[in-house]
Amino acid sequence: MIHTVKRGETLSQISMDYRTPLAEIIRANPAVNPDFIHPGQSIVIPGFPSPLTIPYSINVSVNNRWLRLLNDGVLQKQYPIAVGRILHGTPIGEFIIINKAPNPGGPFGTMWMSLSKQHYGIHGTNDPSSIGKAVSRGCIRMYNSDVEELASIVPIGTLVSIHP
Repeated sequence: MIHTVKRGETLSQISMDYRTPLAEIIRANPAVNPDFIHPGQSIVIPGFPSPLTIPYSINVSVNNRWLRLLNDGVLQKQYPIAVGRILHGTPIGEFIIINKAPNPGGPFGTMWMSLSKQHYGIHGTNDPSSIGKAVSRGCIRMYNSDVEELASIVPIGTLVSIHP
């Protein structure tokens, strides 16, 4: 998996976002000075497949409050979602799914899929009336049955593109 450094990122933050030890990232990038990375630089993240090898991708529209599942660029299904509220916006950009956790408990419903941005994910909800609204702390909420279906289809490493 190749991560393209964004403005303001540090190698430590990238390590936390991907839940990959910093030492492993440094070892996978021997030509990179860990104290000086710059926007646009490519960083190898060990342990994840390239999203280019996965036929599935996820496209999220924050403003329209939908999540689309694509297979080789062809729409397979569209799901309604809830997104981040004011002051807790859903992050915009490209991420990957880095892990899945069934039955995480609490407000996260029956499935949690972590994104490669620390503290953010796609998850179910214990409040189905929230779907379609801007009410979360930045995560993407789905109906439990929808997130379970999605998690059963997409593998770890699936690209998630989030846009306004």
